[in-house]
Amino acid sequence: MRLSVLLLSFLLMSSWAYANEGSSSGEGGMEYLEITPKITVNLAEPRSYLLVNVQLLAEGPKAVEKLKKHMPAIKHELIMLLSGRSTDSIQTMEQREALRKETAAAIKKTLEHYEDSDGFRDAFFSEFLINY
Repeated sequence: MRLSVLLLSFLLMSSWAYANEGSSSGEGGMEYLEITPKITVNLAEPRSYLLVNVQLLAEGPKAVEKLKKHMPAIKHELIMLLSGRSTDSIQTMEQREALRKETAAAIKKTLEHYEDSDGFRDAFFSEFLINY
């Protein structure tokens, strides 16, 4: 009886160890990195502004470190990209999706300028507020 309990315990422990093998964090997993603080820019209309919270999707710890390293340049590019737009150009879901794609392309271009964009996957708006 004891032998069967020991064998069963060993079997359960080894299957648990096998299931956890290779799942260590930081080994090529996807990770989101929030740009902080949120980006706030003036729009074309007087007293109007846009506030966006941008999340970057990166694959692997090297990509995350690269994004952190070049964050000042990324923020600058995003401020230049978003500033001065008319409120009419960012109202619909289609317009916002197009802007999100422009944002991801601008980040990729910035990374390519300084290093490479390996590991950077995409950018997402987790907050999008237009104040009139």
